[in-house]
Order: sequence, then C-alpha cells, then structure tokens
Amino acid sequence: MRGRRLPALGVAAALVAPPALAVIGAAPAPSSSAAAPADDAESSSATCKETFLAGSERPKVTESFPDRGKSGYALVLDVTVLHGKGESILPSGIGSETGGEAARALESAGFFLPSGKGASAPKLETKVDGNQGRSHLTISVVALPKKPGRTELTLPPLPIAMARASGEVRTLCTAPHTVILEDPIANTPDPKPKYNPKPIRQLEEWTAAKYATFGAAGAAVIAVLLAWLLAFLRRRPKPVPPPPPPRPPWEVALEELFDVRVAQLVEQGRFAEHFDRVSDAVRRYLGSRYGFDGLETTTREAMHALRKVTPFIGSLQDIDSFLQNADLVKFAKLTPTEPECHSALGSAEDIVRRTMPLPADPFANLPKREVPVAPAAPGEYTPPPDERGGRP
Repeated sequence: MRGRRLPALGVAAALVAPPALAVIGAAPAPSSSAAAPADDAESSSATCKETFLAGSERPKVTESFPDRGKSGYALVLDVTVLHGKGESILPSGIGSETGGEAARALESAGFFLPSGKGASAPKLETKVDGNQGRSHLTISVVALPKKPGRTELTLPPLPIAMARASGEVRTLCTAPHTVILEDPIANTPDPKPKYNPKPIRQLEEWTAAKYATFGAAGAAVIAVLLAWLLAFLRRRPKPVPPPPPPRPPWEVALEELFDVRVAQLVEQGRFAEHFDRVSDAVRRYLGSRYGFDGLETTTREAMHALRKVTPFIGSLQDIDSFLQNADLVKFAKLTPTEPECHSALGSAEDIVRRTMPLPADPFANLPKREVPVAPAAPGEYTPPPDERGGRP
C-alpha cells in the first residue's frame, strides 16, 4: 500500500472504519495484521523483549489501535489485560522501558512518547471481579513521519511490566500496529502557512509588590491605631496641678494690717471701719494659727480655745483685752477715738509678732567641735571657754 493512492470513497470509508482489535495469545485472524504470535516461546524486538517462557501461562491481552491518523497528532493504544487476582500491572512498565536503544528504535520507526507530566501520560485502571483481574491501559504515542504526504508507519511492540502472584516480574509485549497517516492539511485546498498564535497573557506573582502592599497596609493600620491612641490621650482629662502651699497665717495677717495702715481710714474719719478691719485680721489670724474658726467664734470661745494651746501663750491677757475692746466697738456701737484706732493697730501687729513661731536655727543640728587654743603667753589675757569656742 505504500506509495499508492486510494479512491476517495475508499479513503472516506477507511477514516470512519472502527479500529482493529488484536488478542495476544489467540489465533491470528486472517484479516488482521496486528495479531501477536501465540506459538513463539519468547518474542522480542528492538523496543521490547517478552519474558514469558514456553509452557508458562500467559495472560490474555486485547489491543486496540487506530489504523488511520494525522501526522503530529497523538494516537492512543488501548490495551486490556486479563490476569489472575494476585497479579498486577506495574505502572512503571507502561512505556517506561523504552530507554536507550529501545527509545531510538521507537523514534526511528516514526513514533515518540509524549511527556509523562502532561495529559497524554499513560493511564492504568484495574478492576478485580472474583478471582480474575482486568487492567485497562491507555498509552499515547505521537506519529512524526520523516516525509510529508500520506505515509504508512508501523508501531513496534511496547513493553508492559506485570507482577505475578509469586512476586516475579514478567514483561509483556504489545503487538505491532500499522497506521496510515495523512498530513493535517491534506484535505485543505490551497493551504497557506499559519503564523504562530498571539502570546497568551500570563499572570506572574510579583512578590516585591505583594510584600510592599502588605507592609504599607500594616503601616497604615499601625498609624491609625497610634492616631487613635494619641487622640484618646489628648481627650483624657489632665490631672490638675497641686495648689501652691498655703501662706503662713502671720504673713497674711501682717499684710492685711499693712493694708489697713496704708488705707488711712483714721485720717478720713472712718474710725469704726478701721477698728473692724483690724479686729477681723487678728481673729482670722488666731483661728488659722491655732486651729479654730476665728471669725465665727465669740470672744469667750476663742479665749477658751487659746488657753488649751500647748505651749502656753504668754500674751493671752493682751489678746483678751484687744478682743473685748473690739466687741465694744462692733456690738455696743462705741465710737473709738483716733488715738484708740492707732493703738489698736499697733496692738494687733504686736499680738501677731509675739505669737508667730520663732525661725529655726540652721546650725542647730550640726555637730559641734572644739577648737584647740594655744596656751596664752605669760601676762596675756585668756578669754573664758564659752568665748573661745566658735561656730563649727
């Protein structure tokens, strides 16, 4: 058939004809050229070497391969193996032993095995029914003839590894299959070359941009949290600074008495007002100094509280006399004279100065030391010990 052209009707009929079936181990059919020899004890070729010896039970193999195809397209070889329950087909043997010389022999025949990582990789399905197993193999090959036009190629036998029940591994060889190949553009009138398709856009992970985006998002979140925390801290009520320490009552009293003196109420003839302001300053001072309400207590109550003060106040008599006179002006409506007003102001200042605490000696707590004194010369004056000692 090589080099002959078939009628158009014959070519169409051949394209729609069903693929041929071959059974390894059965008697060859008269119309099939793909039947495997059953009487050979051991069949071998450049691509496969069968290891089933004569007299051993060989499994029944049924094969299916298209008798027509296109150059450059995948052709599928379907193999069904009937074996015992304890036997199994090894996936590693499906077309995997065609390395080295076997691979070169397969390529010289015009067939190539596709990549095992793609969709055309060999596939194996095994089902067990009772004591018999059925394994279905699918092996894809790509026919690439060296010459254009209609070409007839023969697929050489391919190895299939099978493990027996005893653990022994045997190799089965498929039958050779003949296929008539047509060019993909054989039925296209005036075919024209096709250019390469446009490149397909591919998405690539840009790790730098991803990390930058994540970092910016994290920084934004941190910035928002910091802004919220800062606003919260600003809205929080701030602690009020502690008030300044209160002024000593004697300073306040002397300042009030000085203001009365500067106001010159006596010169203006306002004697009662002058006497009233001086009395209030003294009463307010005594209450703050010794712990009672000086403006709201009576003279008797004030004197009773002052007599309980420890240490004893030496000017109680003057304080009592001053308060009594102030009560006469305030409650008895007695109008004081100008000398009495000046005297009351002086008495008030004297009461404040006599009752205010004495300033502490800054050198009271320092250790004292004796200063050695050289002996006096004969006839020289020698001061007493208390005059010789100095401040440390």
